[in-house]
Amino acid sequence: MSVTIKSVEPRSPAAKAGIMPGDSLKTINNHEIRDVLDFDFYSAEKRLTLLLSRNGERYTVDITKGEYTPLGLEFETFLMDRQRHCANQCIFCFIDQLPKGMRESLYFKDDDVRLSFLMGNYVTMTNFSRRDVDRIMEMHISPINISVHTTDPELRVKMLGNKNAGKVLSYMDEFKAAGIKMNAQVVICPGWNDGEALERTLHDLIALAPEVESIALVPVGLTGHREGLCEIPEITPENARHIIDAAARWNAISKEYTGAARVYPADELFLKAGWGIPGEEFYGEYPQLENGVGMLALLRETFRKALSELYPEDKPTHKHLTIATGEAAGPLLSELAADFMGVFPHVQVDVVIVKNDFFGGGVTVAGLLTGRDLQKNLMGRDNGDFILISCDTQKSGEAIFLDDMTLSELSESLGTPVLPVDNDGAALLWALLDPENN
Repeated sequence: MSVTIKSVEPRSPAAKAGIMPGDSLKTINNHEIRDVLDFDFYSAEKRLTLLLSRNGERYTVDITKGEYTPLGLEFETFLMDRQRHCANQCIFCFIDQLPKGMRESLYFKDDDVRLSFLMGNYVTMTNFSRRDVDRIMEMHISPINISVHTTDPELRVKMLGNKNAGKVLSYMDEFKAAGIKMNAQVVICPGWNDGEALERTLHDLIALAPEVESIALVPVGLTGHREGLCEIPEITPENARHIIDAAARWNAISKEYTGAARVYPADELFLKAGWGIPGEEFYGEYPQLENGVGMLALLRETFRKALSELYPEDKPTHKHLTIATGEAAGPLLSELAADFMGVFPHVQVDVVIVKNDFFGGGVTVAGLLTGRDLQKNLMGRDNGDFILISCDTQKSGEAIFLDDMTLSELSESLGTPVLPVDNDGAALLWALLDPENN
């Protein structure tokens, strides 16, 4: 196997060794290079021997460089080979619930361990080969983010729709023995993996501490497009309270036996329970922030901290702005807008809570709002000088919504500039103060 080199950085170790675009890299220090993990791991050494080919002819180069100094090679794709497709048929799969007619890339289901390490994605381990497991331990790839859902092997097979789903749980024991750090995710489906099943799961995962550093309890996301799919009830306030209570009990046990709390219910569970979002001390170092756990608490704390630290010369440049958000974050953003107007009473900040009709069901997060839902809720009202929305509504690197409406199309239709804002309290504050320079 070999990987084709797309470009070579000028004056890099690779360029100085005579490597050229179009060459194929086969091995580094006699280790076959299959993907980005192999390349990053084996190219970190100071002294390297690379086996390459050019126009069908093999050649070798010896390179001496600083340890961890990049070779200066870029490949055709980020992973250097194909992204791994999910092999499961999960009863709760969000992609199976997407409306028809969206762009094709949104329907791709990834389950790639390399993206777990590099991008923070969660993986189920059902498509792990023995080589994958051994490589994780050899390279000490850590942390690994694992979609566990349940530690009952038979139940996991049913929930994931994969005959391997139960037996691969043993990989977590191997990772613990090798000192590999893990973060776990449990998507709670009422009637499936809550109640006694959840108690077992939390018991088993905490037994893998300290290598299992955190456990996120996330409510199942149900859209209005579940035709032909397994019936799953929505989480009720009573369900949410039971889940939070279970987390509290197991956190007490975890603190006693491992010295730290490890179970983190998602923000939506606290909102659903009617209990409000905990303070920042509950989340520690926010180990499950990428999973959306603690995002609202962090937004609240960073906004209020930044607001309290403003200098006298920090003044708003506009007198009327609108924040458009989803149903989940709406109440908190209304509180923060009131905090802002308490300091700057001459400024009007409206918060418009947008219902997600595009996805329907119980989808309430701001990041899944589409251009047309925003347009429908904002059209015909006085939105002031600027409209602020979550940056998560935009495709990475492009100003486009999930329904393919562009940011400029939305702004033009409303007659008001629409600005995506980072999910950070300080960023929100500065967008309110000076949106033109956001």
